[in-house]
Amino acid sequence: MFENLSDKLGSVFSKLTTKKLSESNISDALREVRIALLEADLSLPVVKEFINSVKTQALGEKVLKSVKPQEQFVKIVNDA
Repeated sequence: MFENLSDKLGSVFSKLTTKKLSESNISDALREVRIALLEADLSLPVVKEFINSVKTQALGEKVLKSVKPQEQFVKIVNDA
């Protein structure tokens, strides 16, 4: 179960390749994160709260030149 979740989250993070985390690519990534968490049997209220928290933190985050967008998003997800 955890391996499947880890694989799905890894594929989500690898898709973020832009210079700035935008609402569009964050929403796409969070949709896949939501599905992966629900498939891992997390409760819907917990997933909703987590997704909302990550979305508010990630919107507009500028990526440093030395940090890739997916690394920034992973940090935000880990912090949440």
